[in-house]
Amino acid sequence: MGLESFNPNLVCHDLIQDLKWDAGLRAEFEADRTAVLDRYPLGPDERAAIDAGDFRSLYDMGLHPYLGGQFARLMYGNAAGPEATRAVNRLIASLTGEERPDDRTTT
Repeated sequence: MGLESFNPNLVCHDLIQDLKWDAGLRAEFEADRTAVLDRYPLGPDERAAIDAGDFRSLYDMGLHPYLGGQFARLMYGNAAGPEATRAVNRLIASLTGEERPDDRTTT
């Protein structure tokens, strides 16, 4: 999961950066994730990993290590407090394969 496996050709890098910088796109992503993902030429494995919230697979494909945490917050909540805890717990559960007892999911 380090930079040695970084794949700059993953489309999800563009998606994550666009979500970070475009508040309108973030709002669309929250309202209709599928419609936003359909606009990006994601590979089938990349798309399946995003749909499943499978960060481990994204890292294995070459997701930049810095972007995983950011993507988790964009997918599961970016506000401080419970939303941030939920995002981190979802990321850790995906990476370790273990459910976290304090994962406060509502979806």
